[in-house]
Amino acid sequence: MTSWSITEIPVPATLDDPGAEVLRAYLDVRNAVIEESWGVDDFHRSLPDELGGLHDQTYVRKLRFMVGPEGGDPWGYLAMNLPLQDNTHQATFDMGVLRAHQGQGVGSALHDRALQVAREAGRTTVIASSDQQVEPPEGPTTLSPSTGSGRVDTEDRGVRFALKRGWELAQVERYSVLDVPIDPAVLAAHRAAAQERAGDDYRMVSWGTHCPDEWLDEYAKLNTRMSTDVPLGDLDFKEDVWDPARIRTTEAQFAERGWELVVTAAEHVPTRTLAAYTVLLVFPHTDRYVAQEDTLVIREHRGRRLGMLVKAANLELLARERPTVRRVGTWNAEENSFMLDINIALGFRPAGGSGEWQLRLT
Repeated sequence: MTSWSITEIPVPATLDDPGAEVLRAYLDVRNAVIEESWGVDDFHRSLPDELGGLHDQTYVRKLRFMVGPEGGDPWGYLAMNLPLQDNTHQATFDMGVLRAHQGQGVGSALHDRALQVAREAGRTTVIASSDQQVEPPEGPTTLSPSTGSGRVDTEDRGVRFALKRGWELAQVERYSVLDVPIDPAVLAAHRAAAQERAGDDYRMVSWGTHCPDEWLDEYAKLNTRMSTDVPLGDLDFKEDVWDPARIRTTEAQFAERGWELVVTAAEHVPTRTLAAYTVLLVFPHTDRYVAQEDTLVIREHRGRRLGMLVKAANLELLARERPTVRRVGTWNAEENSFMLDINIALGFRPAGGSGEWQLRLT
C-alpha cells in the first residue's frame, strides 16, 4: 500500500516563490474534486485568485492542506477558515478526496486534522457541508433539519460520513441556476411591477467592486445585517460586524484575487439609508458564469417587493456590463421561501444543493 501524509500549504509572497508550486498542486486537486462532484468548472479557482485570498487574513485565519504520497500528485484537500473578529467560537471547513482514492481512510484523516486544528484554536463549533446533485423526495432514507425544510439522502456517501461521526444536520440549502440573458421585456416587467409596489420612496443605486464613499457606512450596516436577518436554521452563527475599514480591506482582497462585483441597492429616499441590496460576483477564470451572492431586505422594509426590485435591476445591469455571461448560480436556505419565490419567478431552476452540518466539540 502506498504511504501518504497530510501537508499544510505555505502561503507564498508571490507566484514566483517556490511555495507557489505547492499551492498550485493543492488548487489542482481541489478543482478536480469539485469538478468530479458537479461536472462543471464554474466553481474553479485560479492560482492568483487563491493566493490573493490567502494573503488577506485580517478577519479570518485561512489554513489549507493537501493529502497524498510524498513526491506524487495529491489525492485530496482540506480548506479551513477560523473567524478572528466575531464568531470566534467557530471553525468552518471544506474537504474532498478524488474518487479513485476514496475508501482508504484519506477522508477520515482529513476530518481528524480539521477537528484537531479547531480544538487547538479553541473553537467549540465546527461547520461543514455535504453536496447533493438533486434533493431526494421524502422517504425512509431521507433526513430533514429541525426547520423541516429540505432533505438529504442518508444513503449518500457524504451524509453517511457525517452521521457516523456525530454531526447534526442544521440546514439544507438549494443551489439554483439562471440561464441569461433573460428576455429584456420580461425583466423590465418584473422590475416595473416591483417598483410600483415599492413606490417613490425607493430608488436604485448601483456600483462595482468599490463602494462609493457616500454609501460606505450604509453598505457596512447591510453586510452586518446579512449575518442576522437571513434564515440560519440551527447553525450557531452570531452577529458578524462590518465597518467601513472591513469593506475597504475586503475590496482590496477582491482586487488582488481578480474578483469583481456588480451591486445594486435600494435607497430609502426619505431617510437616505439603504433598505436592500444584492451582489453578483464575477470570477477571473470565466466570463460565462457569475455567482449570485448576498441579497437582503432588512426587516424594517420588508413587504414592498424590494428583493425582486434590486435583483431585477442588477440583472439588467449585468446584461449591459457583462454580455458574455450565460449562467448565474445561487444558494438559498430551503426555508427562505420568500427569496426562493423571487428566484423562481425570475427563472432560476433547481440544480442541486447541500446539507449544512454542525458538530459541537467538547
